[in-house]
Amino acid sequence: MSEPIPPVTSSTAEYYRPMPVWVVHPPKQRYWLHGLLLLATCFTTLVVGARMEFNFLHAQSVFSLDDNAAPFFPLGWAFSSPARLLLGVPFAATLMLILLAHEMGHYLYCRKYGVSATLPFFIPAPTLIGTLGAFIRIRSPIRSRTALFDIGIAGPIAGFVVALGVLAVSLGLSKPIPSGMPAADLEIGFPRIFQLVQTMLASAGVGQGVLRLPLSHLLLHPTAIAAWVGMFATSLNLLPGGQLDGGHIVFSLAPRAHKFISRLTILILLPMAYYLWTGWFIWAILLQLSSFRHPQVAEWPRVSGVRAWLAGFALVMLILTLTPAPFGHAALPEAVRQIRGR
Repeated sequence: MSEPIPPVTSSTAEYYRPMPVWVVHPPKQRYWLHGLLLLATCFTTLVVGARMEFNFLHAQSVFSLDDNAAPFFPLGWAFSSPARLLLGVPFAATLMLILLAHEMGHYLYCRKYGVSATLPFFIPAPTLIGTLGAFIRIRSPIRSRTALFDIGIAGPIAGFVVALGVLAVSLGLSKPIPSGMPAADLEIGFPRIFQLVQTMLASAGVGQGVLRLPLSHLLLHPTAIAAWVGMFATSLNLLPGGQLDGGHIVFSLAPRAHKFISRLTILILLPMAYYLWTGWFIWAILLQLSSFRHPQVAEWPRVSGVRAWLAGFALVMLILTLTPAPFGHAALPEAVRQIRGR
């Protein structure tokens, strides 16, 4: 039964005086900024993709820097004949699709749980791949461990699925390295997912025997490079620490273990940086800077059920996409020797 409401009298009127209610509206989306960054990143990836496709069509490594090939970011070369930018469409489109899938996975689950978040910010840059990636900003609290888990894992799953589809198609477009072709100026390592997909395609007879060659003997199509970037980005985001996607997943599953796992990840990255790739030093520093901060969420309810299986799938994705030595001759001792030689 509900309690009776006493009549309003002069003695009780002050308790029933209406109080002002303040409604905080989320900041408006800056659509113009998102659109501008998107167009700029499309352009920079087109420039890089055109160089990759040009090299591929001329039976050269996409990362070749010899006198007959275009430079890493051939802006002048592209503007000398703007039609050349069309060569970059396959790489730019596939890479942008992978990045967009990852960020929209986060964004859509933010919308599902009523969490205020921005649309993706793409970062154009004259790098080897024409971009520094993309990100969204979460502008309101995440209210439960379940929401944190879903938002954290949605991006890597979405990006991984799209990159996997691109990989399955692009490996079939690759071709053997011509005999006598000099070694590439930039050698890349391959994650386990590349080897797994190659084996499956070769067993199915795709590629007319080309895919039975070792990956190091293949001239990769530019879209396969886009798939490589997507897999590499997935593994970086799934590192279990800090405020990376992997760190969100760990915190949602075991908040008290988050700091320990973050520090353990840093300790693992340090020898990897020395012996395999100096870039792991940067990621160790980033994890150190963010390992002690994390969005606070309610302890209950805990993450359970099918999400426990999804956590296992996230670990499998990390194992399949991680490339301990993504670039050849990039270990710290070799980098130091190169610097001293120069």
